[in-house]
Amino acid sequence: MNILTVENLTKTYGKGDARINALDNVSFSVPKGQFIAIVGASGSGKSTLLHLLGGVDRPTSGKVVIDGQDIFAMNESNLAIFRRRNMGIVYQFYNLIPTLTASENIMLPFLLDKRKPDDATLTELLTATGLTSRAGHLPSQLSGGQQQRVSLARALINKPAVILADEPTGNLDSQSGQTIIDLLVMANTRYSQTIVLITHDEKIALQADRIITLSDGKILRDEEVLA
Repeated sequence: MNILTVENLTKTYGKGDARINALDNVSFSVPKGQFIAIVGASGSGKSTLLHLLGGVDRPTSGKVVIDGQDIFAMNESNLAIFRRRNMGIVYQFYNLIPTLTASENIMLPFLLDKRKPDDATLTELLTATGLTSRAGHLPSQLSGGQQQRVSLARALINKPAVILADEPTGNLDSQSGQTIIDLLVMANTRYSQTIVLITHDEKIALQADRIITLSDGKILRDEEVLA
């Protein structure tokens, strides 16, 4: 079963001689539980692709279907709710609320939905990410690696259909970065989460099940990673 389907996705900026195809008729699908890495040089279209997958930008043409839902057939309000409940997004910069503790930042999707916090899942994620002793700390009291672990736990708290990670190690030292990748692998294996990882680091990409290489807005290669 495909949890994510991308059909003829195109994103164009500018007009006439200034026209640029950031994405050019990109199509692929991702089975439930697969860990894929999307790689490419700067300007290849990989960040544009992730923004479209996350519904934070709209395409010029094409479709993105997540868990059976055509996300661009929704209005902005419904898309925001769907994104909060069905997607976990991790960025290079942590995007934590500075006045909330680590636990409160992790639980933010529940708080925004005015739903009762899932204390058991929170406890499990704090343990899995090594943040139990930091649960009551503000972001300013955490290291960069700890802040990114909070961001990742926040992405996991809703048990989303898809986790999108945009260069999640790009602002970290190598050891902290590997910890984040290890946690993504854990989320994939322990929780059967579908992971879409954007990275420029081929060593990191090789830890995925599959690598899609973009060049000039098009898929150059789509290959399985051999164990």
